[in-house]
Amino acid sequence: MKVTSVEAVAVEGLAAPWMFCIVRTDDGLSGYSEFGEGVVANGMAGLVKDLSRFIVGQDPRQVERLYMDMLRGTQSVYGGATWQAMAGIELALWDVKGKALGVPVYELFGGPTRTEQKVYWSHLATYQAGRSDRLGTSPIRSLDDACKIVEQAKAAGYDTFKTNILIPNANGPWSGINQGRSGPHDQPVTRDLLNIAVRQISAFREVAGPEMEICLDVNYNFKAAGQIRLGRALEPFDLFWMEIDNLDAKSLRMVKDSTRVPICTGEQKLGPINYLPLFEERAMDVVKVDVQWQGFTPARNAAKMAEVYDMNIAPHNFNGHLSTFQTMNLCASINNVLISESDPVQVPWRDELVTHVPEIKNGRVTIPTRPGWGTELNEKALKRHAVRL
Repeated sequence: MKVTSVEAVAVEGLAAPWMFCIVRTDDGLSGYSEFGEGVVANGMAGLVKDLSRFIVGQDPRQVERLYMDMLRGTQSVYGGATWQAMAGIELALWDVKGKALGVPVYELFGGPTRTEQKVYWSHLATYQAGRSDRLGTSPIRSLDDACKIVEQAKAAGYDTFKTNILIPNANGPWSGINQGRSGPHDQPVTRDLLNIAVRQISAFREVAGPEMEICLDVNYNFKAAGQIRLGRALEPFDLFWMEIDNLDAKSLRMVKDSTRVPICTGEQKLGPINYLPLFEERAMDVVKVDVQWQGFTPARNAAKMAEVYDMNIAPHNFNGHLSTFQTMNLCASINNVLISESDPVQVPWRDELVTHVPEIKNGRVTIPTRPGWGTELNEKALKRHAVRL
């Protein structure tokens, strides 16, 4: 079996394009993956094209060797977007190998370790705040509107959800906090922002009740001192975790030591070696690991490192359904998963892009048993929703 072509396809998503990779072979098998970050879709597609020279003409079943060929051949552009593009190819190669052998990918790694995986309702009320037109949902115009979505998650059988800080607007729909992206780039925790967060989480806790777990993702909107202030203010509401995109291990350890709220971080780390400072500092309670951004083997190796440091992981998974299938294969190949991310609310065309959608009931995803990732891409649907780069 030989690879005949490697291609990347950008598809319309909610905030940015979703990226898919297709590896085609001379015996008719195609491997699929969802990968990378679509905010740099042109770069992702170009990098996949550049990296394909290491893959075309090779046996796709030699996944580890081909991954190392890409890794060693791109040392001068180490990490970052290059590694995300490599992940797209590596993930598609695992899909080919699983299909060629007629087994799920997790079977190649000693799984399954479970038959289902607990997930949380992610971006609760966040997506509806500012993107309701694309979702076909009602906008958030009040705290009561947001609380109704907590009730929806509860009624759907979820016992854990994650939200972001929502910014009220007296004259229109609410929005999500965005100072980490669009400014102010000083990333302050003002008294007003602190009061907004406390009111929101207090209201959510009242609706959720004492048994439902609440996570707050603060992304990179605040510096460490502000994260400490926020964490302390939210201690009365018994958060499951506060999620922080802070890349500095020592400042994260300072945050962790300063509040009783558990800390979750790590999604932006690519490759297990880059998690090492976080582990050595014991800088978090729960480790975020993204399969789509770093590839299956690096993500699994990071999870294994977390096991060595006596920590559980919580996979980062916020894109299309293929992303969920890849993540569930990771969960089924390891033994230290606390919970995994899931987005019940997404763009209406997400279901069209795959032949099988994840089976979710009462906040649990059934581990797929079909070969490869457990679903195929619908290439006709990909073309319908493709973004021209």
